[in-house]
Amino acid sequence: MRGRTRILLLVAAGLTLTIYAVAAFVFSLPQFGGELTGDRLTRARANPQYRDGAFVNPRPPATYQAADVWNMIKGQFFGDEVRVPPAPIPVVAVDPESLKSAPAAGLRAFWIGHASVYVEIDGVRVLIDPVFSDYASPFEVGPKRFHPPPIALTDLPALDAVLITHDHFDHLDMRTIQYLARNGARFFVPLGVGAHLERWDVARDRITELEWWQEQSVGGVRIVSTPSRHYSGRRLTDRNATLWTSWSVLGPRHRIYVSGDTGYSDHFRSIGGRFGPFDLSIIKIGAYGPGAPWLDIHMSAEDAVRAHRDVGARRMLPAHWGTFNLAFHDWDEPIKRTVAAAHSSNVDLLTPRIGEIIDVDKEFVSSAWWETVH
Repeated sequence: MRGRTRILLLVAAGLTLTIYAVAAFVFSLPQFGGELTGDRLTRARANPQYRDGAFVNPRPPATYQAADVWNMIKGQFFGDEVRVPPAPIPVVAVDPESLKSAPAAGLRAFWIGHASVYVEIDGVRVLIDPVFSDYASPFEVGPKRFHPPPIALTDLPALDAVLITHDHFDHLDMRTIQYLARNGARFFVPLGVGAHLERWDVARDRITELEWWQEQSVGGVRIVSTPSRHYSGRRLTDRNATLWTSWSVLGPRHRIYVSGDTGYSDHFRSIGGRFGPFDLSIIKIGAYGPGAPWLDIHMSAEDAVRAHRDVGARRMLPAHWGTFNLAFHDWDEPIKRTVAAAHSSNVDLLTPRIGEIIDVDKEFVSSAWWETVH
């Protein structure tokens, strides 16, 4: 019996070591990014949002019970929502020729899908949270796109700035970043995310890492890192190792606000008070669930409309829905709820098809295109 026990213990120890070795190898792969060291780590430790080895939100998370966790597990495996569109989503292909000439001193944009948006603001080309890969995942598995991007990466014009809100896979895509870097893009990221980009061979002088309320200018347009209420991490051991942010982009004639992933809090009013009014808000409306912990870090559709009003924006472009299956609701529930909330609040909501170009200074006729997907 003792010999058998000894053998079982040795087998268990061997399996444990094997699992650790495999995990260590997997998480060492480039797509999981880099780690904060040197001057970058020194900056993080000096940041007021950095405590006990991790970044924190100013507003502490709500407490939640075992029942909340069980509800999330139950929703994941036993929910009956229509989380994937039952038919193809309409996509308007963007003509690359329309983007080649230098952008005029106006404000136009098109939605690429999920959180990815292309913007031209006062002569500057900006790309927000670009994800062109098929999967929001480190591998070719997991949440897969419902639709193709409306323009190929190779057809994008030269960009002045690429803005990243945080390091989750549905916002920071290694392959997309590497392509953009090879074509001379300049990246603006929250503190710490530069470690991932450097791991992917992005030159350090092409990376600008900002903390909340810090800013840099590109072509006369101010790019300001502003607060958000979220979290970060690309592997099991780096939760909240990097900062997350929203962006306020302030041109001489136009202003846009990009919420990134965030829960609702008073930071919207603070941003609106400093930098509003905005001509356009790009605000997340999807990937939420009931109660804690969802609403600590992702807004409901109704709160997204409140956030738009808090920052003092003129028109609202909803994002972070309709591309990946990431939450426990129907794929089109966020936009339906957003339309209802915007209507009751008299908000000028823009609902373009993917790839449909919006000129923010001109009339735009929105359509309920999601109702045709059946």
